[in-house]
Amino acid sequence: MTKLALSDEILMKIDKPARYIGNELNSIKKDKEKVAIRFAMCFPDVYEIGMSHLGVQILYDMFNKMEDVWCERVYSPWPDLHKIMKEEHIPLFGLESQEPIKNLDFIGLTLNYEMCYTNVLQILDLGQIPLLAKDRTEDDPLVIGGGCCTYNPEPMADFFDLFYMGEGEISFYELFDLYKKMRAEGKTRHEFLHEASKVPGIYVPSLYEVTYKEDGTIASFEPIYEDVPKTIQKQIVLNMTEAVYPEKPVVPFIKATQDRVVLEIQRGCIRGCRFCQAGMVYRPVREKNVEHLKELAYKMLKSTGHEEISLSSLSSSDYSELEELVNFLIDEFKGKGVNISLPSLRIDAFSLDVMSKVQDIKKSSLTFAPEAGSQRLRDVINKGLTEEVILNGSRLAFEGGWNKVKLYFMLGLPTETEEDMKAIPQLANEIAALYYDTVPKEKRNGKCQITISTSFFVPKPFTPFQWARMYTPGDYLARARVVNEGVHAQLNHKSIKYNWHEADVTVLEGILARGDRKIGQALLKVYEKGGIFDAWSEYFDYQRWVDAFAECGIDTDFYTMRERDLDEIFPWDFIDTGVSKEFLKREWKNAHDEKVTPNCRMKCSGCGAMKFGGGVCFENKN
Repeated sequence: MTKLALSDEILMKIDKPARYIGNELNSIKKDKEKVAIRFAMCFPDVYEIGMSHLGVQILYDMFNKMEDVWCERVYSPWPDLHKIMKEEHIPLFGLESQEPIKNLDFIGLTLNYEMCYTNVLQILDLGQIPLLAKDRTEDDPLVIGGGCCTYNPEPMADFFDLFYMGEGEISFYELFDLYKKMRAEGKTRHEFLHEASKVPGIYVPSLYEVTYKEDGTIASFEPIYEDVPKTIQKQIVLNMTEAVYPEKPVVPFIKATQDRVVLEIQRGCIRGCRFCQAGMVYRPVREKNVEHLKELAYKMLKSTGHEEISLSSLSSSDYSELEELVNFLIDEFKGKGVNISLPSLRIDAFSLDVMSKVQDIKKSSLTFAPEAGSQRLRDVINKGLTEEVILNGSRLAFEGGWNKVKLYFMLGLPTETEEDMKAIPQLANEIAALYYDTVPKEKRNGKCQITISTSFFVPKPFTPFQWARMYTPGDYLARARVVNEGVHAQLNHKSIKYNWHEADVTVLEGILARGDRKIGQALLKVYEKGGIFDAWSEYFDYQRWVDAFAECGIDTDFYTMRERDLDEIFPWDFIDTGVSKEFLKREWKNAHDEKVTPNCRMKCSGCGAMKFGGGVCFENKN
């Protein structure tokens, strides 16, 4: 048995000690003397959230299949343990070896949402690793970032030695081989980073220089050496069926956010919603073979003992073999006490039929994400969902026995008017009225419950809305008030419940999403003032951020309140995601013209993703 890094006395003092002891089913231990590279795979949030992250599971499995690599897991210690570790100078450790991560070769950090950025600093600080890349020596691990937020790595650039753009299954082999070779040759950290910058998908921030114009926008972004690439191309897996996938995922000791077998059925999305970053950066759509998925389901249920299977994708209804896969899962596993969960389905007759087989209709609710209340605004955002489709789906659901509907919307979208805001409660009212019209009194399972949730729109890099402006927290809350008052004015208001998102978190997300390198100094200040777990409302302190920006002389309105010029250089323009800036500009114009762009299977819109040579772009072109 490995000796635990934390004493029994400490474990007794903290909440959920099982987060820190390792030894879970399917976790992997190796002899550290027999491996060439030790890698800490860190998720900058609490264990229960990090254990549910599919990307981390895939890379953990892939790295540990390499004979001379040992990958361990690390999650953010909860504030109770954080305090003890700081006071007693206990270094952060890997779960598998219980050894300090500062002794490892690489620290890999997944950047999955902007509000986890202070936890990245927490992991480095508790790991006793210098926070700023420029302060690290030959004895420190190399800090590498990946995940969807690295599509604008600049706010975090000062803290990372390197970033990986794209899907991790591709270039890590090359990167590790280079590391082993250069270490054997006695090369320095700087020499390794210089060579690593030539590995496809690798970005080394210290090798690039940014200059600014007087108005604060970027004048130039250039490599400081001639042999360092000017643009970094994202790496993608073309053959999803052959790609590495964990058949024996680690089973958490305590209930994780997603305690289930996850089958990734495809990557990418054909829909082209103009606000959605994932739908743009994960292009083109690539599917997994249905027979392979059936095999995986068997193997993963057997190796984990989980009692639920979930399908993972941005839009499951667009998977071409969905009917065959779902019917197989129901026939094969339903009778064995295995639940089947089907997120991101369109509400149509097939989906409702399937859901009625896999859900307890009395308890479960159906989810629609119209995103905007009016048809005009749905056309602006290219949602491709008409009122007719929403009402028809609701009617079918009510006839099938459901009486709970959840509706998700965004406020603050480009071109939004008060009419668009008022259309949200009006749509909810129509759905409620439909229930009372459709279901005879004697067949009703109580009154219907319509829950509206609104978040506030955040413009993201590599979307057609990356040029859009944002608003102040007060403006956002005023929009929520319009919706709230609209709910109370509806005939069926007793059947409608309304929740809205925090406005100050939205503004901060917007600053971090589209920020440049200047933002890093404020991030550091926030962490120094005690900021961690900002994604958790009980620990989030907006004033701490406001003070840090003020101390650093950062005008936050510059990042949020202005609409960008079409020719402005963005902090992320050096990344090539396959989707061209020209296409995004065209879509920004189409949005203002309220013009709908067809999905990728209906018609190719020339976004640029065809350059990867696979996926949906080539489906019918054999």
